[in-house]
Amino acid sequence: MFKKALILITAASLSLSAYSDYDMDGVDDSNDRCPNTPFNELVDIKGCTVKTLASEHHFDVIYGLSFSETDYTSTPKSDTLSQSLQIDYYYKNFSLQASSSYYDSDSDSGMNDSFVGAYYKFSPENELTLRFGAGAIIPTYDTELDNNNMDFIGSVNFSYMLKSINLFGGYSYTVINDDDVLGIVSYQNTSSYSGGVGFYPLKNLYISGSYNNSESIYKESEDIETLSLYTFYSINANWFTSLNYSYGLSDNASDNAIAVRLGYYF
Repeated sequence: MFKKALILITAASLSLSAYSDYDMDGVDDSNDRCPNTPFNELVDIKGCTVKTLASEHHFDVIYGLSFSETDYTSTPKSDTLSQSLQIDYYYKNFSLQASSSYYDSDSDSGMNDSFVGAYYKFSPENELTLRFGAGAIIPTYDTELDNNNMDFIGSVNFSYMLKSINLFGGYSYTVINDDDVLGIVSYQNTSSYSGGVGFYPLKNLYISGSYNNSESIYKESEDIETLSLYTFYSINANWFTSLNYSYGLSDNASDNAIAVRLGYYF
């Protein structure tokens, strides 16, 4: 009896060792004409892809940490450290975004306003991509004047690839609904625009520089102007990181601001 069991075990071991399926698609390597197929693909009896099971629904979660120093002519010098969380949902050319942040400055701390928005992009040409967006700025910032209301924003952006060079720009318009406080503050709707150029020194590394101009939400205040340097690095198929530095050109812009973000895409 023992000998019979040993023979059966030995035969089974020999049978298993004779079968090899490196890419685990169910087709023996000796008959697999398409090796190394991904797990999310259905294959035929020859091991070649007949259908991809990859989902068209994707998400990412991004954590950010930023530091800015300001020295406005009308207010004391202040340094601010902020933490942010952003969640995106993607389906084909459509996407949703939600983000919020918490700040800690020399004078106080608390939540900034939060944001929810939707975007749609399409490419009228292979090199050109247009992206339209609309969203709401949710009043999670606690103002002492108790006049913070929901604002609305619309935007359009373009990206044009000229061989290895990327030209980009955008425009946005924000409807400010915060209540004016007589004799203290008056608000206005704002327009913003930006433009820049970027390139890929490596296939997983993107670097760009841009000029940004935004009207102040306060009436009779000068525009906010900055220069920005941005880098994006794809660590692997899921993890990515970015670094952004901006320099203030106008008196009411932060003198220096730097932000680093880490994200996971799935």
